[in-house]
Amino acid sequence: MAPAPIVELQGVVKSYGAAVALKRLDLLVRAGEFFTLLGPSGSGKTTTLRLIAGFERPDTGRILLDGADVADLAPHLRHVNTVFQDYALFPHLTLVENVAYGLRARKMPKAQAHDEAEKALAAVKLDAFAGRKPAQLSGGQRQRVALARAMVNKPRVLLLDEPLGALDLKLRHQMQAELKKLQHDTGITFIYVTHDQDEALSMSDRIAVFSHGEIEQVGTPFELYERPASAFVADFVGSSNLWDSMLLRPEKVRLLAPAAPVPAGFEARPGVVREAVYLGAVTRFGVMLADGRALSVMEANTAPRAERLRLVPGDEVLALWPVEACVRISNNNEGEV
Repeated sequence: MAPAPIVELQGVVKSYGAAVALKRLDLLVRAGEFFTLLGPSGSGKTTTLRLIAGFERPDTGRILLDGADVADLAPHLRHVNTVFQDYALFPHLTLVENVAYGLRARKMPKAQAHDEAEKALAAVKLDAFAGRKPAQLSGGQRQRVALARAMVNKPRVLLLDEPLGALDLKLRHQMQAELKKLQHDTGITFIYVTHDQDEALSMSDRIAVFSHGEIEQVGTPFELYERPASAFVADFVGSSNLWDSMLLRPEKVRLLAPAAPVPAGFEARPGVVREAVYLGAVTRFGVMLADGRALSVMEANTAPRAERLRLVPGDEVLALWPVEACVRISNNNEGEV
């Protein structure tokens, strides 16, 4: 049985003057989920988050939190907290004082607020740095302080607006794993905004893909990648080869010698390598097929494979893929083989 919904948007419309940011949006987030709003800039994902937080009000529609309509409630009256890309820590306060600030503003006794703040810092593995100032921390550590400050209030829902955007790639990957573990350990519902598809796929229980103020598809990472509901989702979530209404992922294709035998259950097309880009773990090939279609191929650089596959532009190849690897993107927004 699926967990009960904790956040629902029903028929929500939001405009800024003549610009329509959201077009009659319906969305349901379940309790305890790591739910991600994914899409390009201007697609409506951040507007949706701000509506849930209470920083914006809908033109029409309902915003439900635990079944109660909160569309007209001020942010501080909703049981949610928000973490932004700009951590907004107080530079003159210690970490424990930063985390306790919201509790003290709500008139919690100083000693109790201090204890709660220390527990929150321990949850993000920063209790040993409680007496330090934000300037003495790395970017990743400051991010964790911002998380602790939001979680210390024990919100029903934690909203995260591209919180890892300012971090370098390696630290982002580390923080993605930490965020997912933190969400799992606390059981707090996370609603996370990002334009980074890899980030969304690696952390989320479910993802809503936004485009031009509408949701194209909601599903698990597997569902979005393997069975996209539209050409937009297929193209935005991961690399893809899109021919008419067919999708073929680059990693499903193998490149063989032109005269190689074709096993049963596979399709094969002759072609010529136009590009070979070494990316460490994989090599990306651009192939022009004999029928004039461009094909993107991603080959893993495993040792035996890498030794015998040293293709360069101009080489003739046979592109091979399983028949079932081609997914039809139908006009009624249902992905099918």
